[in-house]
Amino acid sequence: MDWTLFAIFFAACAAAASTGAMFQPGAWYDSLDKPRWTPPDWMFPVAWTLLYIAIAVAAARVAVVDGNAHAMAFWAMQIAFNTLWSPVFFGLRKLGAAVVVMAGLWLAVVGTFLTFLPLDQTAGLLIAPYVVWVSYAGALNIAIWLRERRRAAAA
Repeated sequence: MDWTLFAIFFAACAAAASTGAMFQPGAWYDSLDKPRWTPPDWMFPVAWTLLYIAIAVAAARVAVVDGNAHAMAFWAMQIAFNTLWSPVFFGLRKLGAAVVVMAGLWLAVVGTFLTFLPLDQTAGLLIAPYVVWVSYAGALNIAIWLRERRRAAAA
């Protein structure tokens, strides 16, 4: 693996992660009506750190493969949507808009997985946990949005 490429892709991941650091959950998030299956707060930075390492490694592997144009475009798309979600959800507190961003993120991550897999099986498999996590996070985002809409309607 080209470690310079890894560093570049990891820097992109770190930039995406920085929005999570800038827009932290805090008291507002604690006050939301969340389902029982919401993970504890400590799990999010652990999961994202591992995912960011995996997707940077995967991207570094695919970046040097011929015919990678669509794969790299999906990778760029997913990191853009990834970067956008925290400011929309935590910064603007727009739960419905965050669902839309999450839908774009999910499509981009699935696209990344599907285009990486035939180019480099290991890279594709490194993206698989990201698909699972974003699917779970998307379901959580939708559940919170719906619960908060019901709570607001009842108030």
